[in-house]
Amino acid sequence: MNTSKVSGLKAERSLFSYPKYWAECFGPAPFLPTCRAEMDALGWDSCDIIIVTGDAYVDHPSFGMAVIGRVLEAQGFRVGIIAQPDWSDKTAFESLGKPNLFFGVTAGNMDSMINRYTAEKRIRHDDAYTPGNIGGKRPDRAVVVYSQRCREAYKDVPVVIGGIEASLRRIAHYDYWQEKVRRSVIFDAKADILIYGNAERPLVEVAHRIANGETIDTIQDVRGTAVIRKTPIEGWRGSDSTAIDKVGKIDPIPNPYGADDMGCSKSEFAKAGIDLKSEAAKPITVQPPRLKPWEKVYVKLPAFEQVSVNKPLYAHASRILHQETNPGCARALFQRHGDRSVWVNPPAFPLETEEMDHVFGLPYQRIPHPAYGDDKIPAYDMIKTSVNIMRGCFGGCSFCSITEHEGRIIQSRSEESIIEEIEQIRDKVPGFTGVISDLGGPTANMYKLRCKSKKAESTCRRLSCVYPDICKHMDTDHTPTIELYRKARDVEGVKKILIASGVRYDLAIEDPRYVKELVSHHVGGYLKIAPEHTESGPLSKMMKPGMGTYDKFKELFDKYSKEAGKKQYLIPYFISAHPGTTDEDMVNMALWLKAHDFKLDQVQNFYPSPMANATTIYHTEMNSLRNIKNNHEEVAVPKGARQRRLHKAILRYHDPAGWPQIREALKNMGKAHLIGRGPECLVPDESTRGRQTGSGQKRGNKALTKHTGFSQFNQANTKPRVGKNKRKPNKSKPTHH
Repeated sequence: MNTSKVSGLKAERSLFSYPKYWAECFGPAPFLPTCRAEMDALGWDSCDIIIVTGDAYVDHPSFGMAVIGRVLEAQGFRVGIIAQPDWSDKTAFESLGKPNLFFGVTAGNMDSMINRYTAEKRIRHDDAYTPGNIGGKRPDRAVVVYSQRCREAYKDVPVVIGGIEASLRRIAHYDYWQEKVRRSVIFDAKADILIYGNAERPLVEVAHRIANGETIDTIQDVRGTAVIRKTPIEGWRGSDSTAIDKVGKIDPIPNPYGADDMGCSKSEFAKAGIDLKSEAAKPITVQPPRLKPWEKVYVKLPAFEQVSVNKPLYAHASRILHQETNPGCARALFQRHGDRSVWVNPPAFPLETEEMDHVFGLPYQRIPHPAYGDDKIPAYDMIKTSVNIMRGCFGGCSFCSITEHEGRIIQSRSEESIIEEIEQIRDKVPGFTGVISDLGGPTANMYKLRCKSKKAESTCRRLSCVYPDICKHMDTDHTPTIELYRKARDVEGVKKILIASGVRYDLAIEDPRYVKELVSHHVGGYLKIAPEHTESGPLSKMMKPGMGTYDKFKELFDKYSKEAGKKQYLIPYFISAHPGTTDEDMVNMALWLKAHDFKLDQVQNFYPSPMANATTIYHTEMNSLRNIKNNHEEVAVPKGARQRRLHKAILRYHDPAGWPQIREALKNMGKAHLIGRGPECLVPDESTRGRQTGSGQKRGNKALTKHTGFSQFNQANTKPRVGKNKRKPNKSKPTHH
């Protein structure tokens, strides 16, 4: 069932319904210009909009600056790009001249702090979005720095900030790198408007309103934007956040489809003396439609000065933010910062399928800008033969930023649009070998899965549609995905379609047909999935299903692999030091890994990204997934380098480098019986000193991710490894803008 047909979430105006700006006469540029010479070649005397980005310019629909640039170009605007400018002074920001309308500023596809620093706050020396994979080509907090340089270059030009870095900092937020609560980034950037989430719809509206003569200070009410104000917008009714999230359960959402909205009954007309059958019946005065309970309503959050010092209030504000994310029923947010406030309008409505098709069908060159020559851009190499088929994620994993940025509503492209892109890859991408590396997005198997109830989709405030159980309204029919896979395999010139995006296996087991299709045709020897943990404590704070679901998926995976006559293996991802994880939880997970003969090569400690639910738990050590009560639930949070290193070492129990630390921890926990040479032991005793153990691990050898029967796979000289377990946004799948 294609549930997009019953969606209750639709914008009043289509993305491409605006009259074109006058500069449409110039037509689309081969590449959006990055220097004056390219502008001259196009016959431009100026740019209408200039995008400043922390990424190299790759004209591909997986790169945010290309998507935004091409969408604005399709509206008739002349768009230039300043990519990875020298931020030491304003000179680079003057390279394209003064924009006629505004600067659009983004840090790029990744948050600049996550891009620059590891989870242990060590500096990275590489950058997958930079030619030559060279680190340090963008500043820390790039949105702030770039915006300030734009102001220095042309102080009277409006500055609009967006992308994932701005999106995840739209209100006061905990900053892991400074270990304090920072104010909304719109204040530090001194920007006029902040756009959060996928930017197409709000940015196009803002651009046309400025082009039509509105001044930037009057554009205050665009969905998906945040602005600085002294007072709430006139005509909006306010409510205090504590009235919404009281001690106890959340106030129920009033039913917008109740009897009061169904009009008058015949008896009521009769009582009023109106004969419905009579042609002489008096005309009825039509009252204006009654506002829904959330329309023209804003929620007053605790002020920055309060949440920066009061952890329960911070946790409370975080809960409110995450409850107000459904475009169908979200209220505006209002948070004071000193004598000013940030006003966050309700989220923009998701794109319809036709709009998605139009966005992905724009004239991308699908390659990096020629100015980079032969320099490799790793992020491009990773995705040049992959296709984004959808956006959004209703999984709601607490550590992931996808939901906060792209939303919970799945936005899917049509089969025709996807097939056309596969054909373009075949015909345009240099060196194409016939293999499509991925058909996916934030997840592999949420394509066209939407809520089956128009009313529920429009009013639901659940953090996840699949946790703790799959919602009864959620469509789990994978037929559209199965049909897409089959049609993609039939494209002439395509030898193989791989699925590299993570499979949401709790959804997959609801439709075994999908698992069979996936395993039989689209697994390249191994398939990555993400249980994240084995213990109920951490899993409950991650909002992830238990291992019973994993076991069911593995059973189907093994069954269909055998039927297909293939030796294929699951590669599970796990995360260490996540909020809610005790030392004992990590030991139990390591014992599970050992019992199942898994050895993880590279693992990732929890990384507290701004605004994520798990980051709130990390900062406050409270379970903000529930009401913050007087006797709130305290959560065990691994903090400090020593404990975080211990958790990572336990996850890699087979690595001799971590044995001394693990032995000490096991003794302190009263689990010394797990030290020794027996099969029940986690690590060998001190006398081993890196000699070969019962697990077959030798000192100095890299540990492979292993599964039972892996030796046969190894003999075939195909070694599956677990890569760095980055949480989203990740370098291998650049989808954010």
